[in-house]
Amino acid sequence: MLSLLIPGPQSPAKDIDVFLRPLIDELKELWVHGLDTRDAAYENGVFRMRAALLWTVNDFPARSSLSGWSGQGYRACPTCNEDTPSMRVIGKTAYFGHRRFLATNHHWRSNLQFDGRTERKRPPRRFSTTDILEQLRRVKTGIPGKHPNYGGVKRKRGDDELNWRKKSIFYELPYWATIELKHNLDVMHIEKNVCDSLLGTLLADPHKSKDTDNARRDLAKLGIRHELHLFEDGNKLMKPAADYTFSEANRRKFCRFIRSVKFPDGFASNMSKKVAQNDSRLLGLKSHDCHVIMQRLLPVGCRSLVTKNIWSTIVKLCTFFKQLCASTVNVSDMVEAQKQLVLILCKLERIFPPAFFDIMIHLVLHLPEEAILGGPVHMRWMYPFERYLKRLKDYVRNAAKPEGSIAEGYVIDEALTFCSRYFDDVETRFNRPDRNDDGMHPTRQLSVFESQCKPLGKQSYVELDNNDRDKIYAMHRMQAPEVTTELLSLSSKTNMVVSSYPACIVNGVRFVTHDRDVRLRTQNSGVSVPGTGQEMFYGQLQQILEFSYLNGFSVVLFRCKWFKCDSKHMVTENNITSIDINGEAYKDDQFILASQAKQVFYVADPSRGPNWCVVQHVKHRSIWDITDDGLSDIDLLQHNSSSNFTLFVDLGNLQEINLLRRDQDVIPIVQPVTNASRPVTDDSSFLNDADEMELSDEEDESVEEYADEETDAENDIDTEEDDDDRSYHASDSD
Repeated sequence: MLSLLIPGPQSPAKDIDVFLRPLIDELKELWVHGLDTRDAAYENGVFRMRAALLWTVNDFPARSSLSGWSGQGYRACPTCNEDTPSMRVIGKTAYFGHRRFLATNHHWRSNLQFDGRTERKRPPRRFSTTDILEQLRRVKTGIPGKHPNYGGVKRKRGDDELNWRKKSIFYELPYWATIELKHNLDVMHIEKNVCDSLLGTLLADPHKSKDTDNARRDLAKLGIRHELHLFEDGNKLMKPAADYTFSEANRRKFCRFIRSVKFPDGFASNMSKKVAQNDSRLLGLKSHDCHVIMQRLLPVGCRSLVTKNIWSTIVKLCTFFKQLCASTVNVSDMVEAQKQLVLILCKLERIFPPAFFDIMIHLVLHLPEEAILGGPVHMRWMYPFERYLKRLKDYVRNAAKPEGSIAEGYVIDEALTFCSRYFDDVETRFNRPDRNDDGMHPTRQLSVFESQCKPLGKQSYVELDNNDRDKIYAMHRMQAPEVTTELLSLSSKTNMVVSSYPACIVNGVRFVTHDRDVRLRTQNSGVSVPGTGQEMFYGQLQQILEFSYLNGFSVVLFRCKWFKCDSKHMVTENNITSIDINGEAYKDDQFILASQAKQVFYVADPSRGPNWCVVQHVKHRSIWDITDDGLSDIDLLQHNSSSNFTLFVDLGNLQEINLLRRDQDVIPIVQPVTNASRPVTDDSSFLNDADEMELSDEEDESVEEYADEETDAENDIDTEEDDDDRSYHASDSD
């Protein structure tokens, strides 16, 4: 039922408690009385099951409706509560002033280059569950409904109510008040909004840039960064070019870099379709596109296009998201990330104007704390729910009645699902093999024969040299016990002609030879193998060879071009590993077993030259290495942990940061100078979090709106229903 609540002007918003009533009643029944449940593990087969609501997973606007704390206004942050750092800028609220989170004796607090003032406020308080309950006791009970006769009248909130609109219906659950993490901040939407803000500002996108004319007027009112202030030139208003934006030539370089990136099969969407034809901006980025850009492409693409101070700060922010999204999150890493994030946000405040800092930028600061309380984010973000909402919205055939269409489509889907369980000889989505399914391989005694794969493409043949195995033959004739059938087959002559394939699937991963890979829109030829120590060896797949032996045994080998991995040809900086692909090594030792290969892909490194690439490891979804004891769920290809990425912020010298771009002095603003557009210096219109305000539920317009999500479907990366946008079109049939 809740999935039928279509967001929009007619959505229930704060009155969603009316729709939650049946759910709350059932949750109370399950907690207090429980439910008799059958279980074969018990002797009598029946036990009393009780259930509890752990937390909610939702985006930020939905969080406001569920929790009762308004996500707008000067106290929008639900964690900082009434201590939210905020200030009024032209036309919006900026959540600026993260120096407040620094130690009271930190030297940045007295630096006037941030906002022209020293920071004397103490760090925000940590509000316990008891403090929250005390605040809720002061909230007046409202009547649900939007009609004036049923509670829809505008009501001003008093100072003692803070940003509380209501006491959530979840507090009727006996245990809810004691839960520390009640409503998760959605990492998916936060990461997307941060990425949109960064890309829009760096690319000077006229629709998404935070470096607007009003943002420059904010700098003049604060009396900081005089080199970026608007100024008059005759009858024109001029805008100096900022160092945190790309020049026109650099915009084209960055967009061409994004266009040239090729990902492994099923890893991400085709980024070349996201670049405008004139190579000036990125269009139609969805949530997963932003996820990939933030963690994979942005640190590489902007390295040579901005100054080192700006690049290093952006890289640290991207590294944090890598840590946060790791499959294993260590508490110590999150505690350290919390400290480093304060420094990162402070450095961003020194670089970008206050208008850049909407509520999404501020909420990043609280993600490590929620990761400590709730664990890895892949159990708490919106990706699976957005995929399911995409399915529900695909049921809509009558746009005038979307709810009815969804209900009818859901019932039909349930009926078909039930019937398909009885069709063993018919392909359904339950028995359909995966796209990269390599089938079942027989168990072998010798590990060398475990190197099996599912060949793809046209088979060709390669001729080999002849080798004798007289000793093994003699032992076999003497019936020696150590000479098994597999050992005899291995010691025998392999066929003089072996099979060669352009592609294959190994352990659920698709590999393609480099000669074929260059003609595709995907990149599946990158391989790596671990050394005896901690070192890794990287290369490109050149040939896939299948060696056939006696008794039907076979071995699949990869012949690879291996790159030099010494300090001269491989450099690691800020968790970014660059390698010279022209330096070839191990020409006499090119072969590895197919089962040893781990997949990587390479991204061009514009900052080091045409022959350098950045190595990107691949973590495939739904591929796990289950050991015999069934206790391990380590990722087969890459068990990435938050400890794999080092997060350290160099304080540097803030006095050396000059934000005026030298390649272009000014940018003319296409408008004549009027009294409304004239630069002003009066700061009387500025407000901060110390100002007392009375805001009504409907009068929280002084906030940067939550980033406009085009549709829930556009936030989705469903690989089955969005094939035309995914990198799956590189068919194996060509």
